[in-house]
Amino acid sequence: MASSHLMADYRQWLTFQRQEQLSREHQGIVQRLEDARASAKQVMQAYRSMAEKASVEGACYRTLFLRQRDDDHALPCEGWLFVRRVLSEGNSTRVRVTLLETFTLEDGIMAPGDKPARKLTLEIFDQLHMDKGMRTSVKVDSLDTAQDYHFITLLDAVRGDLRPHLK
Repeated sequence: MASSHLMADYRQWLTFQRQEQLSREHQGIVQRLEDARASAKQVMQAYRSMAEKASVEGACYRTLFLRQRDDDHALPCEGWLFVRRVLSEGNSTRVRVTLLETFTLEDGIMAPGDKPARKLTLEIFDQLHMDKGMRTSVKVDSLDTAQDYHFITLLDAVRGDLRPHLK
């Protein structure tokens, strides 16, 4: 087997390993949020805090989100989120963000800035689950791209050096 073919197979294997790791991580965090009965109001407060740190310190937060593929499978992707603004009107909360993607199954692992930053509007809401006895869970979905949804942004994974890539 040629060395270049072997290395390509190895890089593909690493990509699949990373995809599986992100799938387990996203699923685990969703379960912990449901167990904690996190609400849209609590998540909105967290995003407000992120927006404050972003404006003062240029903070970007690690985020995981699901992307619906053409074959109807949803797989987690990873990126860094710069929270620009949180808008609350009545029962609606929207968050203006800039997303730097750092992992997709198609592209593999990417450095911030390898792909252009995307400006998105996210919506925070409580989702009612009839099958779980009228239980609610919080969701954060993109309003701009229907295939990107269920964003989970981690408060404990922060970077302040990504501002040059946000343009």
